[in-house]
Amino acid sequence: MFAPCSGNRIMAWLFLFRALCIGIQQVPSLYGKFLIFGRSYQRKTTCSVNASAILQAHIAKTVSLSPEQFEYIFSHFTQQSFKKGQALISEGDRVDYEYFVLEGCLKSFFINDEVKMFILQFAMPTWWASDYNALYSGNRATINVDCITNAEVLRLSGADREKLCKEIPGVEYFFRWRTNRGYVALQKRLLSFMNSDAKHRYEELLQQYPELYNIVPKQLIAAYLGVSRETLSRLYNP
Repeated sequence: MFAPCSGNRIMAWLFLFRALCIGIQQVPSLYGKFLIFGRSYQRKTTCSVNASAILQAHIAKTVSLSPEQFEYIFSHFTQQSFKKGQALISEGDRVDYEYFVLEGCLKSFFINDEVKMFILQFAMPTWWASDYNALYSGNRATINVDCITNAEVLRLSGADREKLCKEIPGVEYFFRWRTNRGYVALQKRLLSFMNSDAKHRYEELLQQYPELYNIVPKQLIAAYLGVSRETLSRLYNP
């Protein structure tokens, strides 16, 4: 039998979806100029990870771009480094960017009036994160985003995203495809909360993202699953 899901829990997760990670630190950069469409652009690169190659491979899984198009797109991103525990977005902030994770792991979360944490998202390498409600509407952030581990990200402003979508049809297709996948994932997660018990949700998460259990503390996994740390311990060590 499926475990019932309270109306309050359903409303909490629906509220959390209104916001599906932003920083102010920049790592030292090297600058190089290149020509695209007859114009000169300046691109930032860093020595820590091959950010360009990681992003290019990620986009190439969905859409084919010329090297010149990708270089132009990449010139709109800025690479940043964050420390474990550092906040990227705090509730009440203005949000201008979305983030593509190169290294590390982030979490998006909401704390209700009873000081209970709800984890909306874990963002591992090649995942994207932000408070999208705040980014698109101009409202203040309703969620928090911070680093579970040290993290390296690429940030892209909402304005630059819209600009690139208008200029390059392949970019518009990529972001639309990514958004559609996000809606599908959200629907599956909401249905799981409404129809599945904690054991099934735990097994489902373990099957889909086994690497999480080597990165994310168990109390955060419990918050993501909507169970107590003690309940997770019983599931983790039956």
